[in-house]
Amino acid sequence: MKQKFDVTGMTCSACSAHGERAVGKLSGTKSVQVNLLNGSMVVEYDEAASGPAAIEKAVADAGYRAALHGVQENMGRDSLQNPAMEEARQTKRRLIVSFCFLIPLFYTSMGHMLGLPLPIFLHGTEHALTLALTQFLLTLPITYVNDRYYKVGLRSLFKGAPNMDSLIAIGSAAALIYGVFVLYQLSWGFGTGDINLINRYASELYFESAGMILTLITLGKYLETRSKGKTSDAITKLMDLAPKTAFVLRDGTETEIPVDQVRQGDIVVVRPGQSIPVDGILVEGASSVDESALTGESIPVEKNVGDHVLSASINKSGSFQFKAEKVGEDTTLAQIIHLVEEAGSSKAPISKLADKVAGIFVPVVIAIAVITTAAWLLAGHPFSFALSIGISILVISCPCALGLATPVAIMVGTGKGAENGILIKSAESLEVTHTVRTVVLDKTGTITKGMPKVTDLLPAPGISEEELLCVAASLEHLSEHPLAEAITTETQARNIPLCSIEGFEATPGRGVSAIVNGERFFAGNAAMMKAQQIALESYASSAAQLEEAGKTSLYFAGPSGLLGIIAVADIVKETSREAIAGFLSMGMSVVMLTGDNRRTALAIGRQLGLSKVIAEVLPAGKEREIAKLQSEGSRVAMVGDGINDAPALARADVGIAIGAGSDVAIESADIVLMKSDLMDAVTAVRLSKAVIRNVKQNLFWAFFYNCIGIPIAAGILYPAFGITLSPMFAAAAMSLSSVCVVSNALRLRFFKTGRREDATSSARIPPLPEAAPSSLQPEPLSGANHPICTLTKGEDSMKKILSIEGMSCSHCSDRVEKALNSISGVKAAVDLDAKTATVSMEAPVPDEVLAKAVEDAGYEVVNVQ
Repeated sequence: MKQKFDVTGMTCSACSAHGERAVGKLSGTKSVQVNLLNGSMVVEYDEAASGPAAIEKAVADAGYRAALHGVQENMGRDSLQNPAMEEARQTKRRLIVSFCFLIPLFYTSMGHMLGLPLPIFLHGTEHALTLALTQFLLTLPITYVNDRYYKVGLRSLFKGAPNMDSLIAIGSAAALIYGVFVLYQLSWGFGTGDINLINRYASELYFESAGMILTLITLGKYLETRSKGKTSDAITKLMDLAPKTAFVLRDGTETEIPVDQVRQGDIVVVRPGQSIPVDGILVEGASSVDESALTGESIPVEKNVGDHVLSASINKSGSFQFKAEKVGEDTTLAQIIHLVEEAGSSKAPISKLADKVAGIFVPVVIAIAVITTAAWLLAGHPFSFALSIGISILVISCPCALGLATPVAIMVGTGKGAENGILIKSAESLEVTHTVRTVVLDKTGTITKGMPKVTDLLPAPGISEEELLCVAASLEHLSEHPLAEAITTETQARNIPLCSIEGFEATPGRGVSAIVNGERFFAGNAAMMKAQQIALESYASSAAQLEEAGKTSLYFAGPSGLLGIIAVADIVKETSREAIAGFLSMGMSVVMLTGDNRRTALAIGRQLGLSKVIAEVLPAGKEREIAKLQSEGSRVAMVGDGINDAPALARADVGIAIGAGSDVAIESADIVLMKSDLMDAVTAVRLSKAVIRNVKQNLFWAFFYNCIGIPIAAGILYPAFGITLSPMFAAAAMSLSSVCVVSNALRLRFFKTGRREDATSSARIPPLPEAAPSSLQPEPLSGANHPICTLTKGEDSMKKILSIEGMSCSHCSDRVEKALNSISGVKAAVDLDAKTATVSMEAPVPDEVLAKAVEDAGYEVVNVQ
C-alpha cells in the first residue's frame, strides 16, 4: 500500500535523510521518499506489517511530526494551501522584528569603527559594561523570535540526527554564551577594579555575531521560501480556473451549490464566460470551449451534444447543459494536479549522491569545527580567535543547497510541463527522458491523424470535382466503411447536395453500387471496375503514384464509363514533420513502428524522411521490437496512443502516450501528452534536458560552495594572507547559497517550447491526362441532359447574404454553417474573413428564421441582403 503523509519540522536535506532512515527501518516498509520542498512523505509498505500510526510514531521519534495526508474534496481556491508561501509570511514577520533590533545592535557594536557617534553613556572604557549589557538586551529579542532554530536544531542534535538548524543553533549559541561570559568578566573587572581585565574583554563581545547570524539566516530563509512558493505556480494557475460553485438542475429548478456537492448524474448548466466545474457529457446546447489551461491548445474546441467537457475549461460562447460524470478527485483537473504533485514528490536518481552526502554532512561539519577550534588554540591563538573560526565553519556550511538542488528543479519542470499539456508522472521519468537516443513512433493517431481524409480528386475529362463528389457521396453515404465516411465528410464540407438513390448493393471486398435516376453507378476498388468491364489501363500510372504515396484509390463509374478516381488516406499531422526534425536535430534516431501494411508505412516514412520503418507488426511484436532496440544498447522512448501500444509503452525506457489515445495507453505511459500533437513529445525531451542541466548546475554549486567555503572559514588563508572569515559574512554566504540554488531552478519558468509555425503540405498527384483513352469516351457532364446535372447546379435557387458578428475562428464559422444548413431546403457557405454567410434556398425562407438560427448558435446577424 502506498500513502502520503504531511511532514513538518524538516528544514534541510539532513532532516529528510534522517526521516527516510527512521521510516525505512520499520518492518514492512518497501520504499519511502521525503520531499523537503512541499513537506510531504510517500511511503509504500505492507499493510500486514505496518500502518500509518507506526509510521507517524517513527517520524516523531526522529524529532519531526507526520500526519496522514487528508483527501481534499473541495477543488476551489481555498483547498490549495501553499505551505511555502505560508512559511514565507511567518518568516517575514520574524525578519522584521530581527532587523528592528539588529540595526541598533550593529550600530552600537560597529558604529565607532565607521566613525559614527555613540551616546556618551556607551562610549569609552568606563562604559564598557553598559555597552555590553545594551548589546545583550538588543540580542535577546532576536534570539526569542528565531527560537525555532534552537528548538528544532537542538532536538535533532540530541536525537543523534543533527541538521542545518543544529549548526545555526550551536554557532549562534556559542557566540551568545561567550558574550555572556564576557559580560561577567567585565562585571568582575569593574567590581575588583581590574582595569587590565576590562581592557582585555571590552572588545571581545560577540552579541552582534549571534544577532547577525540569526537575522541573515532568517533573511535567506525568507528569500528561499518565497522562491520555493513560486515553484507551484503552474498548479496554482490551474486551481484558480476551478469554480467554487456550480449551477445544477434539481427537481426542475436551477440551483447554485458548492462544486464539491455536485454528484454524478447531475445536470450542470454553464453559461458563456463561466468555467466548467466537473467533467461530463454535453446533453443540450452547443458551444466553443477553451481547454488551453489543461491541454495547451490555444484554439477553442467545438462542443456538441454527446461530446465530453473537462473541468476548469472555459465556455466561450453559447449556453449548454451537461451530465456530470467525474466529480471531486476524479475530475481531469484533480488528476492532473495529482500527477504533478506526485512527480514533484518523487526523487530522481541523480539526487541520490546529494542524499548520501547530506546524511553525514552535519556531523562531519561539527567535527571539523571542533577539531579546527582546538587546533588554533593549540597553535597559541586566543580563545576568541579560535571560537570565531569554529562559529564561521558551523554557520557557512550549507546542507540546504544540497537538499534543494534537485527537488526545486523537478517541481518547476513538472509544473512547466503541465502548463504546456505535458504530464510527467515521476522525477525518474523526467531524468531518464534526457538520456533517450532512439524514439519509436506509432503511425496511426500519432504521426497521422488517425482518420481517413480525401487527399486527391482526379475527375475524368468533362467532369468537375463537384460532380464526381456528388456521385461518390450519393453511393457511399449508406456505407459504414471509414473510407466512405471520408468522402461524405468532404462532400458536406463543400455543401454539395446528394442524389436520391435506390437499389443499393454492397459487394464485400470490392465496393458498392446503386441506381441514380434509372441508371446504375459503381464505386469501389480496381477489382470491382474490372468485374464491370470498365477499362483502367490508361489510368494505371496515376493509380500507381497514389499507391506509392500510401493512398487508397477509389474508382467511380457510370453507364458511360469511368467518372474519376478519389484518393483517400490517413494524412500526416501538420506538426509531425517538424517534430521528427526536432528529434533528429537533438541527435536521436527515429523509428516508425506500425501494424499497417508495409507499402503505406514506407510511403509515410519517405514523406517524413524516416530512415527506419518497421511495419505489419502485431501488438506483442511491438513490445519485442522495443526490447530488440534496447538490447542494442539504446535508451528507447515509445510514443503511441492505442491499446495495442500499451505493451510497447510499458517496455520502453520512457513511454509517452498521446492524450487523445486510450486509457490503457495512458496508464502504461510515463509521460502523457494532453494534446494529440507529436511536437509535445519533442518539448518533453527538451524540458527533460533543461531540467537535468539545471539540476547538475545546482549540485555543482552546492558542492563547490561547501568545498571552498569551509576551508576558508577554517582559516586556511590566515597563515599566508592574514585573512579570516567573520561569522557574520559566513552567515550571509550560507543564506546566499540556498537562494542562488532556488533562483537558478526558477529560471526553468521561462522555458520555451521551441515551436515554430511551419505549415507544411505534401505534393499532390498530377491530374489524369486531358485526353480520355479511346476505350472510354464519357459523355461530357454539362447541360440538362445528364441525370445529376440539375442536382449540382442549382441555377434556380434563391440566394441571400448574411452579415454576422461574433465569429473569430474556424470553429465559429462551422457552427454558423451547421446552424443554417439545419434549416430545410437551405445550403450555406460561410466566409470567416468577410464575416458573411451565403445562403442558397430551394424555397423562400424568412429573414427572421435565418437570423434566429444564427443567434441560437451564439452569434448576431447585423444585415441580410
